Amino acid sequence: MKHADTHSPVSFVANVARLPQKGLPVVIDADAGQRAALAGEHDLLSVENYRADLLVTPWKRNGVKVSGRVEADITQACIVTLEPVEAHIDEAVEALFLPQESKLGRQGFEGGGEILLDAEGPDSPETFSGDTIDVGELAEQFFGLAIDPYPRKPGTSLAASDETEPEESEFQQKLRSLLGKS
Repeated sequence: MKHADTHSPVSFVANVARLPQKGLPVVIDADAGQRAALAGEHDLLSVENYRADLLVTPWKRNGVKVSGRVEADITQACIVTLEPVEAHIDEAVEALFLPQESKLGRQGFEGGGEILLDAEGPDSPETFSGDTIDVGELAEQFFGLAIDPYPRKPGTSLAASDETEPEESEFQQKLRSLLGKS
């Protein structure tokens, strides 16, 4: 997670003190300023659109579950040619939160207990303090993880040139003739 002193361009603080049983729907449709800030933070050429559709629901006794999707259309620079490469992001968002003082979050850490982790299962719950969670920042984290770190324009390769065989230098030609190889 980001440090407390940073602020997500798509920040949306949800009050989780009294969540409805059916959950609190949150929709974040980024405006031009927010999209420009996202592009700057994630080293993108541009973010054409960004939308997070989330549902904040009660989980267990005093926990909170945030689920939904973040979708965006972005433009990155190709790592080979630096030409623009367009990409679509459609990423599932799912996270569990427990209050800092919750015993559930400490189980296993105290008294030498074991914690079983499932690589394919959900992440372990994060903790929060107070009555709010920044679900906008959470959605931005999933957005950031979905960005291709090495975008390439279709048909480009990392080879320095497109030639199948490099040309022989004058020195290599003389060497070949001296050695009697053709």
